[in-house]
Amino acid sequence: MVGFHGYGEGAEAHLAELEQIAGIDAWSVAAVQALHPFYTRSGNVVANWMTAQDRELAIADNLEYVRRVLAALPAPKHLVFCGFSQGAAMAARAAAYAGAAPSALILLGGDIPPEIVEDQSVKLPTTLIGRGDSDEWYTPEKFDRDLQYLQKTTTVRVCAFTGGHEWTAHFRLAVAELLRDVIHRER
Repeated sequence: MVGFHGYGEGAEAHLAELEQIAGIDAWSVAAVQALHPFYTRSGNVVANWMTAQDRELAIADNLEYVRRVLAALPAPKHLVFCGFSQGAAMAARAAAYAGAAPSALILLGGDIPPEIVEDQSVKLPTTLIGRGDSDEWYTPEKFDRDLQYLQKTTTVRVCAFTGGHEWTAHFRLAVAELLRDVIHRER
């Protein structure tokens, strides 16, 4: 499993969330640190994937970086990309354009980038999409738009839960179920 953290987080925080998934010990897990670090007001170093400035260049840089990360990892039997918040878009880009053939895609609290929706050649793998009912960033409208796209293009699982823009035990259970199904499906 290769994870992509959200804006203002770091790979360590994302890895800590992934490690709480039931059955994750059967997987090799990597969390990718975004290329653009910055300090929070409290002095912690966090990162983000990109801004609107020079967007296309940042996407290309990020994808090349992800390709290099994937090349540095041992070849997996099953590859799953997982992204939270801003990292959801990066996970979707990795699934679509990084040259790997993922078994599944997991998106929590973040939307599918417009370039993927517009690119009819993209075939995303089975996708789990999650949203908390009080998430103010990943709005119901964004969620519905992504769900409609996914339902037309791939097998999609939905995890709607009580909560906000966050990881929850309910979402982790949905991820654990998907991971079990990936292992069983690809035996």
